[in-house]
Amino acid sequence: MSSPRAEVAVIGGTGFYSFLTQTGGDAEEVVVETPYGAPSAPVSLGTVAGRRVAFLPRHGKRHEHPPHGINYRANLWALRSLGVGQVLAPCAVGGLRAEVAPGDVVVPDQLVDRTHRRISSYVETGAVHLPFADPYCPRVSLAVAGADPEVKVGGTMVVIEGPRFSTRAESRHYGAQGWSLINMTGAPEAALARELRMCYSAIALVTDMDAGVESGSGVG
Repeated sequence: MSSPRAEVAVIGGTGFYSFLTQTGGDAEEVVVETPYGAPSAPVSLGTVAGRRVAFLPRHGKRHEHPPHGINYRANLWALRSLGVGQVLAPCAVGGLRAEVAPGDVVVPDQLVDRTHRRISSYVETGAVHLPFADPYCPRVSLAVAGADPEVKVGGTMVVIEGPRFSTRAESRHYGAQGWSLINMTGAPEAALARELRMCYSAIALVTDMDAGVESGSGVG
């Protein structure tokens, strides 16, 4: 019997806990063991448009893992061990600047990591360095953007530690830097995918505007 395999993975974020079951495909769950512990949940495998696809809910099936408590290393390792080479990473984000609005879907091209408690690399010994000037895979990002003319392309997503949201001062500072999106799960996920040589693209859904964008509005 052949081992379970997939070419493409979808890592679902907040509000995106199932995928393959909604397509009516032949989904099966696979428990994957990794050197870094258990992933957020068993990986679902199925066929979509003729391609083998893996789905992993980033926060777990019941949203039991907070952003700073997700085992990112186990998640990416589990997907790579199944043969995944391309990762689509939907995530809920806040807007920081007027060029985005709630309801927008954005494929960012830059990332700023403001997390501080997470293990952000598989490298534990040796002088190893990771090229990361362009954190997202342009090939996958362009394919995502080409699927819908309303998808916005480009922009910087800043990733904060969480679980708290930003103060108004922090939010205004981020926006003043020219950063347009804010999120809690995009790092170290993108860097770990790069270390494992997976082509990774974030797909950001703007759910609200951040606290400092407009007085009296936004999350806080």
